[in-house]
Amino acid sequence: MDKRKFRTILVTGGAGFIGSNFIRYMMDKYPGYKMINLDKLTYAGNLENLRDIEDKDNYTFVKGDIADTKIVSDIFASKIDAIVNFAAESHVDRSIEEPGVFIQTDVYGTFVLLEAARKNNCDVFLQISTDEVYGSIEDGSFKEDDPLLPNSPYSASKAGAEMIVRSFFKTYETPVIITRTSNNFGPYQYPEKLIPLFVTNLIDGIQVPLYGDGMNVRDWIYVDDNCSALDMVLHRGEVGGIYNIGAGNEKPNVWITKKLIQLLGKTEDMIMPVEDRLGHDRRYSVDCSRIKHELGWDTEYDFGEALEKTVAWYRDNEEWWRPLKK
Repeated sequence: MDKRKFRTILVTGGAGFIGSNFIRYMMDKYPGYKMINLDKLTYAGNLENLRDIEDKDNYTFVKGDIADTKIVSDIFASKIDAIVNFAAESHVDRSIEEPGVFIQTDVYGTFVLLEAARKNNCDVFLQISTDEVYGSIEDGSFKEDDPLLPNSPYSASKAGAEMIVRSFFKTYETPVIITRTSNNFGPYQYPEKLIPLFVTNLIDGIQVPLYGDGMNVRDWIYVDDNCSALDMVLHRGEVGGIYNIGAGNEKPNVWITKKLIQLLGKTEDMIMPVEDRLGHDRRYSVDCSRIKHELGWDTEYDFGEALEKTVAWYRDNEEWWRPLKK
């Protein structure tokens, strides 16, 4: 497939962890692109993530909710070539407490964006989803055509968004693509997720809360590797297609915990076992054959080195995370 070319890309949720890393990645690689960042700036959205590029001529920030039709329509007064939809409520624990917020943003907000993309003839709508939509798997790995069996309000809201996306492709021929990515880690991740929470706790000498027996398995991908995959799918992915994105770094949570303790020179008495999370999926694993074979994508970063790099970033950037942990 010929590589698509864009002038203006709308990135929603671009002040969040993956979204901000993606904007920076794209602006470095494609200095001729104009990037518009639409973000509601909830607790996990932080403009400090993009302070180094905020004054660039080809970057614009708009504060707003993707579920607000007027704000979205105003943005589309100018020609938008592509939408990359990161905007979502994404923390499973919060979804258990407030599921309605997740449905509103993740499902209805995605619908509002799709309507704008359809009416304004966008070249491509890239929906950022998650491997959690498949549910848990004991053996093997999920392929893109496996059924979706979400087990938390968060993963259910992301699966619901995917169904809306699919319907727009089938009904209106809206040029959509879906990606399902495994657990990301790296700089600028809000310190409620496992790695940044545990790293920042350990820096402060605070015990880390490990769910259940710690044997829940996740596949960890460094955020820049995910950004390179999204870049490739955006430019060359099949319209109507779905792509799994993972790094093959499957580790039990207890392994990650002990590795972080080792990297920070602490001892294992810093582990505080806590009651397991409701509906806690045992293992996620995705088969990434499609993106590798069709698009030639692969990871660049060694897992161990990327984990060390991430720990060093949080150690060196306390001024970024300390206000958030308060």
